[in-house]
Amino acid sequence: MPPSSHAASGASSKWCAGAELGPSSDPRRELLLTLLQAALDCVDGRRCVREALEGDGAGEALKSPGSIWLAAVGKAAPAMALGAYDALGGRIARALIITREGHTPPELQRARGVEVVAGSHPVPDERSLAAGERLLEWVETLPREAQPLFLVSGGASSLVEVLKAPTTLADLESFTARELAAGTAIGELNAKRIALSRIKGGRLTARLAGRAARALFVSDVPGDDPNVIGSGIFGLASEGEDRVERLVVASVERAVAGAAAAARARGLAVHAPDRRFDDDALRLAARFAHELRLTPAQVCVWGGESTVQLPVNPGKGGRNQHLALAAAKLIAGNVDLMLLAAGTDGTDGVTEDAGALVDAESCARVAVGGLDVDECLAHADSATALAASGDLVHLGPTGTNVGDLVIGLKLQPEAAGGASGAVRGGPRAPVL
Repeated sequence: MPPSSHAASGASSKWCAGAELGPSSDPRRELLLTLLQAALDCVDGRRCVREALEGDGAGEALKSPGSIWLAAVGKAAPAMALGAYDALGGRIARALIITREGHTPPELQRARGVEVVAGSHPVPDERSLAAGERLLEWVETLPREAQPLFLVSGGASSLVEVLKAPTTLADLESFTARELAAGTAIGELNAKRIALSRIKGGRLTARLAGRAARALFVSDVPGDDPNVIGSGIFGLASEGEDRVERLVVASVERAVAGAAAAARARGLAVHAPDRRFDDDALRLAARFAHELRLTPAQVCVWGGESTVQLPVNPGKGGRNQHLALAAAKLIAGNVDLMLLAAGTDGTDGVTEDAGALVDAESCARVAVGGLDVDECLAHADSATALAASGDLVHLGPTGTNVGDLVIGLKLQPEAAGGASGAVRGGPRAPVL
């Protein structure tokens, strides 16, 4: 049984994006994780924000002299904020960081003028409401001389909220849980969230009252529309003048291109469709397994976001683990096939694993562990099955969030040794 892929242990490894493998006789697993890391490197929030602000991405709003007040919201908020500090340095007078609990690295916590507020994800709670009130206050009390810079990434929809009356927190929690269980697509879900909110859908932008500002986005939504990212928390103003300059600095297409380029650099033929996927995880598993079998390429890379309709009392897992386990059934016995499905933010559903990497023997290992793949799928308990097979992938916080990646490999084990290019026996370079 191959060990699950996981980040290195120890305090410093918490901020590593690369998965570390234990000893394994199959270099193809290492190769797939190397391709995933290449994709994550291309959409790293710190790198993408730094490059944007050092280039033309600063925009007219930040070119005049004066102090900058920065607000970063979302799963990638800490990394994006560090990119802003890299580029703008001492010009940043104050920074408000709203992200998941425990996701802010010491380097950022030590920076001058930083305030960190934790919200809840994927289901908002009282922390999300407190974070929303703090963000609203922050916008409304911006000093006239301050130059606002907003950094937004996926997860903001749940992490911050100010509710419209008469909606209550209990209403919001039940709504979110219901929509997630139903497998509602992210665009539709965010549109419904806007209807409940006093700050989403450009309403927070309207509080700027026409003052100039800059907003950079790491996108996890189809079309990379700022009016949808984070439920439009810094989308076009719902009313009044809008002088916010907006730029999307990272998307899943860029991640797909990064994985594809890394595979080609290793002499592998690649199939990487341009179109994002956005369907039920079981249907996508069938499609990906079919394409992987039929393609003349050795590597397939897909980007997007799947959905899962949850049963009553679901087990443990996430959409990427569900997809991977379903694909494991379809590639069983095909010794040349492997598939990795992972969330680029390093989490999958309510688990701390990013996804899973399955092969021809995964289902057999699940059975040896005393579990049934079909039963685990029916009960949305993919994490239990994949833990038994040793196929879970753990990354920790990655510093980005552009949706999900699925990477398929069609290669015999003996052909993979020279192509892996991965480093054994230690953590990869930290992103944050």
